[in-house]
This record gives sequence, structure tokens and C-alpha cells, in this order.
Amino acid sequence: MYCQIVFPLPFRNSFTYSIPEELKDSVKVGVRAVVPFGKRVLTGFVVSLSAESDIKEKIKPVRDIIDDLPIFDEKALKFYEWIADYYMSSLGEALRNCVPYGSDVESKRKVVVDFDYCNKLISTETKKNSQRYKLLSVLIEKETHQISQLQKQLKQKNLYSSLRSLEKIGAISILTFIDEGKVRVKKVKFVKLAKSLEETYEVMPEIERKSSKQVVILLELISQKEPVQQSELLKKTNTSSATINSLIQKNLIEVFDKEVERIYTESYKEDSKNIILSKAQEKVVGAINESINDKRFDPYLLYGVTGSGKTQVYIELVKKVIEQGKTAIVLVPEISLTPQITTRFINYFENKTAVLHSRMSLGERYDSWRGIVSGKYKVVIGPRSALFAPLKNIGLIVVDEEHDQSYKQNDIVPKYNARECAVIRAKFNECPVILGSATPSIESMYNAKNEKYKLLQLPDRIDDAKLPVIKLVDVTIERKKKKMESIFSKQLIDAIEERLQKKESVIILQNRRGFATQVFCDDCGEVITCDDCSVSMVHHLSKNILHCHYCGIIKPVPKACSVCGSISLKFFGTGTQRVEDELEYYFPKAKIERVDSDSINRKGKLGELLNSFRKGEIDVLVGTQMVSKGLDFANVTLVGVIAAETSLWLPDFRADERTFQLLTQVSGRAGRSGKEGEVIIQTQNHKHFVLQKVVEYDYAGFYEKEILLREQSGYPPFSKIGLIEIKDENESRARAAINEFHGYLTKYGKFLIITPAGEAAIFKVKGSYRFQIILKSSRKRDPSGKILRNAILQSYIEFNQKSKFKDVRLIIDVDPQSVN
Repeated sequence: MYCQIVFPLPFRNSFTYSIPEELKDSVKVGVRAVVPFGKRVLTGFVVSLSAESDIKEKIKPVRDIIDDLPIFDEKALKFYEWIADYYMSSLGEALRNCVPYGSDVESKRKVVVDFDYCNKLISTETKKNSQRYKLLSVLIEKETHQISQLQKQLKQKNLYSSLRSLEKIGAISILTFIDEGKVRVKKVKFVKLAKSLEETYEVMPEIERKSSKQVVILLELISQKEPVQQSELLKKTNTSSATINSLIQKNLIEVFDKEVERIYTESYKEDSKNIILSKAQEKVVGAINESINDKRFDPYLLYGVTGSGKTQVYIELVKKVIEQGKTAIVLVPEISLTPQITTRFINYFENKTAVLHSRMSLGERYDSWRGIVSGKYKVVIGPRSALFAPLKNIGLIVVDEEHDQSYKQNDIVPKYNARECAVIRAKFNECPVILGSATPSIESMYNAKNEKYKLLQLPDRIDDAKLPVIKLVDVTIERKKKKMESIFSKQLIDAIEERLQKKESVIILQNRRGFATQVFCDDCGEVITCDDCSVSMVHHLSKNILHCHYCGIIKPVPKACSVCGSISLKFFGTGTQRVEDELEYYFPKAKIERVDSDSINRKGKLGELLNSFRKGEIDVLVGTQMVSKGLDFANVTLVGVIAAETSLWLPDFRADERTFQLLTQVSGRAGRSGKEGEVIIQTQNHKHFVLQKVVEYDYAGFYEKEILLREQSGYPPFSKIGLIEIKDENESRARAAINEFHGYLTKYGKFLIITPAGEAAIFKVKGSYRFQIILKSSRKRDPSGKILRNAILQSYIEFNQKSKFKDVRLIIDVDPQSVN
């Protein structure tokens, strides 16, 4: 027997391995296999089995199988094949999403240095700029190195020939070792009685004469009536392991290893409520239930205003799915939504619910994943990666806040969009998928209006709560009237004070972190920018540092301008730290907390803050867009937005849409009970059509104008878009490479609109210069984007075969969410 295996590496073909007799029962489609691959050992995915092979040369055998149960079945494999095809990755790279990080087995190489020999070589090296000299300079810093670290330090991938030449002359040794993975099953020691109760009681008088501590342990084990974790037993009885060892030697107790599950517990808590559905909610549930009962794929767009009870609709439908013995996936945009929605699902479904997100430890994620594979969990909740949970028999997929851009994977290949992938996974599983939002994406609403999706609506808030009144305050006008208090309008300050006096809660949005977003010289105008990125550095007052939010580099605040020497440095722009700092000045008695990625820096912190906010222990919550999503607190009656334009001025075709969504979503946090809500949005352009539509809650009017602009400019949903990006630390190499790639694309110009190769809006990030090409393919001619993808693929192949710039970093993004 043979098996075909794919690897999470950027090549598309599978590789054939023989199956040893002892592994014949373990090798199945859907499990991971540990196999030799060249000089390495890697973990791959078994995608098919065969009785024969056409390969003539010797076929290497499978070494081991990691999984007891298959991770994916035939339906899931088709889904991953679709992802690989659509987002232009290998099948192995797509399948990598279905396993937890840190669980693979692979071989790694380590370089061990002979210091004397390497120092002798470096002293005789004449070319100080050569790769060999630079490599030797890094090698003599310490005794052992990983090859990946050397590549990173020297910023070069092709080090193997230099390393091999040094190994040949004995200057270094390259050793291979097997890395068993960063995470595995956790086992702890448990203790139980080795004899019957009668036998134990018989010997206790004699034991007590010699050691009272041993008796204490025996009595505790008798009272528990079941095995006890050794660490807990020692702590409770105030004894030591020596006492345990004595009892083992007397054959009175046994110590054994037992697997324990690392269960993630949400620090945010909420009482469960007995909720009666409104007529509108019942109508929505009834419509989707038909698809669940008929086991029919139907994509639904659930358009419900903020506070209309979408979460309860999801819960009712998941109940139905579980009653039928099926499973469900519930996606939320990011961790900021997880505490409340997770708590509500756990209140209903208890230990049938698994959570998957990045704030969990590796062990917690691994154990949740293993519980999903074994069938223990029926509901999986989490951000985009939860879509790949290895559930069987899926009966429903929910994408909450479907408009959110965080559903797009931007960091690794494949660069998938979880919203689009959710629709495809539901199609392969013949089940309904719900895309829910108060501000649907333009693409989803377009699909609903063209009957590709079924549109369902929740037009009113539950319990007759009213949408808050939204007011625009033009800070330019207010400043002329001398009605501004630093960054706050007098109107916003007065509104906050009024709410604090009434013991009501306030949310303030400023979608920028830090204290000041720019530091510049008042004499020569020089702005302090990051050395490795073409962006200004952000001032963080609490640590008095400058921080680049793109590469993470930190600098001290300079005492003078580096260009002209002036000490007249000014701090410009407003971040969340400054908002928090100034609020504390105006309202010294108020309890104010900040929610952004700088402050939510430890596990459970967000849940703790939200608990306190719900109980009224926090008066004002200041934050970035994290506070705009999903928060449902009855006591919030005021929302303030410091600057409406933070996303409006971005050079991106989605800028208007994102601004409308952000402001509408954050406005929806106010007035979610009987108390009337108010929203004050500070702006520099109160006449802008986006802001006017926000004030009027006019999604339909915004959509009509935006869809017309999209059609005129040929942007989605009227086209498919591809983004080609080339990065390199050498600007001229990157420029030459992108121009060459553009040349290969030109032959497809009669099918596509191809922009000239040019600099990205943020030209330099993490020391690399960025150049881009944008391609558009009309949906009328190319509805699936196949022409677009084929043009990119053929040009990529040609570039790889002919170009001298193959080692530049080339990124292909199908359906990018941003083109800057």
C-alpha cells in the first residue's frame, strides 16, 4: 500500500510514500504522517491511498502517524482544495489551517561553531563585504545557531553553500535533531489507594505511631473516594513527596499519570437569561429552520440593526442543529467580541462549546482542538481560524459582523477571506450559512439584492429600545467659537458629566493607539519616522517612548531634532492614551479604563474589564475599534467619537464603507435598554455624505451611492481584484523585479485592467521597500475570477523560470481587503 502526502510548503504536487506493515491500520486519509523529505523529516497530510505506484525508484516509507482520528474527511478535503485553488496556494498550505500551531514533528538543523578556527578564518578574510565574512562575524557571537536565525540576522536565505564549505573544512558542524513539537498532551500525577478500605483501616494504627503525616494522606484519599491530583493532595495535607514515596513503598497507594485537559475559561461572566423571541426574530428563525430541516445549502444575509437580537437568533438555530445531532461553527471578527458571545453560548450549551482564539495558551488551543476531533464539542466559537475546526456533520455556520475586515487573512498564505470561505464550506456540507451584520458589506448586500443570498431583516431593537440620537459636532466651527476644551468639544464634555452624575456608562472611541500620533520639529518641520518603515512613530506617554505600530521598533523620545538640532519638538495627533489622560484631568473622580491592543496585554484582562464595566465599577471605557464591536451593556447611554475622519482619509476604495460601518457600529453601543442613548461624533467636515448617512441611520441611502461609485470605478462587487506585491531590502532590485513581473502580465491586457507597477502607499515596512500592481477582472466576463488567477499564475511561473530576481519576496493576494 502507498499513500500520497502534501506538505505545508509552497509547491503543489503530492509525494508518494510506502506504508510499513505496522502502520497499515493507522494510515488513513485525513491524518498527519511523519516522513523523510530530502535530508529533513517533516509532517505532512495524507490525501489519498493507493494499492500501486508508477514510481520506479525506491519509495521511502512513512515513519510515524501523529493522529489517532482523521482531521478532515472527503467534504473537508474538497473545501481545502477550493481554498488552495482560489487563493493560489498549495493544498498543504491550505490544510495547515486545520491543525493547531506547534503540534507538528520536523527535523531542524543546528550549527555548532569551532571558535578558534572561525576566528582564524575571519582574520585572514580580505573582503569585508562578502557573505562569508558577514557569516563568520555572526557565527563567532555564540557557540550554537539555528539556520533560520542566521538567515534572519544576515537577511539572506541562500546560506547553504557557504555553510557547507565551512563544514567541509571543519570550521563548523551542522547537526540534525528531531523537534517533537511545541505542544503535546498534558499528563499529571494522580494518587489512589492501592488496597481496599478494610485493609487500609487495619494498618492505620501502626502507621500513625510512626508517621501522622502518612495517615493524613490516607484519610484524605478515603474521604475523596477517587484518585486525587498529587500536587493538590500535597497542598491540602501540607505534606511532601517523601511522604508519598513512603506510602508507595508500603504498597498502600499508587501514583499514576493521567491526561488532563487544559480548558480555557472566560474571565467575563454574565447571568443566563430566559429570553422570549420577538415576532421578527421568530420569523427569521423559522425561515432558516426550513433549510436546517431540509439539509439544504442556503446563504442568508441577516441585516439587523444594532441591538436587534441577532445573537439570540444564532443561539436558537444552534439549539435546533444540536437537537438533530449536528454541529455548528460561530465566527466572530476578533477577540474583542469573544467574551460576551462566548459566555452567552456557554450559558446555553455548557460543555458542548469549544473556544478557539489567539489569547488562549498553546496547550488550551491544542486540547480544544483534540476535543473537537474526538466529537466532544458540538459548537465552536472563535475568529477566522475557527472556520477550520475539524468538526464533523456540520449543520450551520454563522459569520457574525460579516462586514468586518479582520475576517481577511493578511499575514500568511493562503490569504483567505473567512466570510467567503464560510459560504463555500457550508455549500460542501449542504447546510445553511448566516452572514449577520447591522452594516452589511457592499458585496454581501449586492449578492442579496441579486438573490444570490436570501435577505432576512431585523429592523427594530428588542424590548422597544430606541436607536440613539446621533449628533455631529464640527470641531473647526467649535474652535472658532472657543467651545473646545483641548481635544474635546464643550458639548461632549458636558454630555459626559451629565451621564456621570446619573451613574450611567460612557464609551469613547478614538481609533488610534498611543498618546500623540506624530512628533515633529516646530522649526524645520521634520517628522520623526521609523528607520525601517515609512510611517511616523507614535508617542506612548506612559513609558515615554516612540513606538512603530508596523514593525514594533521602540526608540527613546529625542531631546532635540536630529536634522536641525532644535529643542522645539511638538507632539501632534490624538491617540487613546491621550484621550484617557485628558479625561482623567476633566473627571478626576471617574473610573476610566482603556481598551486597545497596548492595554489588553495579558490573558483574561479584557474579560475582567468588561465585567467591571457591566457592574458599573468603570464609568468610562476609552478604546480603539475594539469598543465598537459586539458590546451589549444596558447602562451605556453615551458614545463619544473623538475624530470621525481617522478611516475616512485612507487612500483605499473601501474607506467610505469602513467609516460608515465603524461609526454606525459604535453608535449602536448606546441606548440598548429603556434608557435613551446619545452619540456625539466630533468631525472636521460635518457635511460629508458618509457622516450624514450615519446620522440618519440610512444604510440604504449609503449603499445606493457607494454601489454607484463602485460600478463607475470598476471595483468589487463589479470586478475581481488581484494584488501583486514585491518586497526587498534593496529598493532598485524590488523596482526592477516588479517591472519585470508587470511585463509578463501585459499579454493578458485584453482580458484585464492592469495598473502600472508603482510604490505602495506605505512604501517601506520592516526595512523592505514595497511595490505593487493591481489587476481587475470584470465579473461579467470572469464571474469566478478564473481568468484573473490564471493570468497571475502563468506570469508567476514565467517570472520564476526567467527572472534573476527570484529571491525577492513576492506576495499574491486574491480579493485584497485593502490596496494600500
